[in-house]
Amino acid sequence: MSKKGILLVNLGTPDSPAVSDVKRYLDQFLMDERVIDIPAFNRTLLVKGIIVPFRSPKTAKLYKEIWNEKGSPLLYFSKLQAKMLQERLGDDYHVELAMRYQNPSIASALANLKAGLVESIQVIPMFPQYASASTGSVMQLVMELVSKWQTVPPISFVNSFHDNDLMIKVFAENARKHHPENYDHILFSFHGLPERQLRKCDHTGSYCLKNSDCCQTLTDVNKFCYSAQGHDTARLIAQELNISKENYTVCFQSRLGKEPWVQPYTTDVLKKLAAEGKKRLLVFSPAFVADCLETLYEITVEYYEEFRELGGEHVQLVESLNDSPVFIEALAGMIK
Repeated sequence: MSKKGILLVNLGTPDSPAVSDVKRYLDQFLMDERVIDIPAFNRTLLVKGIIVPFRSPKTAKLYKEIWNEKGSPLLYFSKLQAKMLQERLGDDYHVELAMRYQNPSIASALANLKAGLVESIQVIPMFPQYASASTGSVMQLVMELVSKWQTVPPISFVNSFHDNDLMIKVFAENARKHHPENYDHILFSFHGLPERQLRKCDHTGSYCLKNSDCCQTLTDVNKFCYSAQGHDTARLIAQELNISKENYTVCFQSRLGKEPWVQPYTTDVLKKLAAEGKKRLLVFSPAFVADCLETLYEITVEYYEEFRELGGEHVQLVESLNDSPVFIEALAGMIK
């Protein structure tokens, strides 16, 4: 009998922490028209002329800090998630893993599904919250590649899973290992996006960022907004842990460039909390389903050191979903 094809797609990682591999990764990533959404000529000058040449050596050093005997943590956990999902679903399904940037490529994963004669393909971009620069980019590339096939099977996409009950439970359970009650404040630090990308997702043109609390509640207007979905994820995790609104903050990390990105910035929140005398912070990063550079280094090392310099004592990362069997059940539920 024909099998149903499942394609899991995460963001990507360099093949190694060598500068040459990091350059290749950053070039492919940042040249994506949905990631840096400016005219192609300007994007080429910016990425190939400035960002990649100057940023690659520094970024390569950071990757070396998190690389281990298993290689890239993101790729290791992603492969493990795909393997566990295949075992959970059984022989009626064919699970493939791909990275939007670098390897294994989406093209190669789709070719494997095609060769496996699957009867359909369901694509799960491994980003809980929808963003044009992540989920949208995966959808676009998959459709572009499959559109060239002579026979196009039924294809479906998971748009987001920011409010998935099982995912929320895994993040909460991971936090309980660190006893949240022993921390002065909780942060939900999401990867940042330029404000212009949020505005582009507002099809009315009259809602996004028009007031300070436009992302606090999901509505028909902002239901696909990355920030609004992030706030909803944070609210649900906090609710699961009985954390009151005044005891947690939603913030955004990894800003690139000088133009306005989604706020508040995590670095500004660290300064504010330190000035208020907060000493111990517990930090979630619920935009990621596997620990990676942004969690293992940016939060665990950079923000920890920054907070200590400001007078704080400790920043504790809540581990991502990684190899949680409950998260695999969540994925299986999205499929079945």
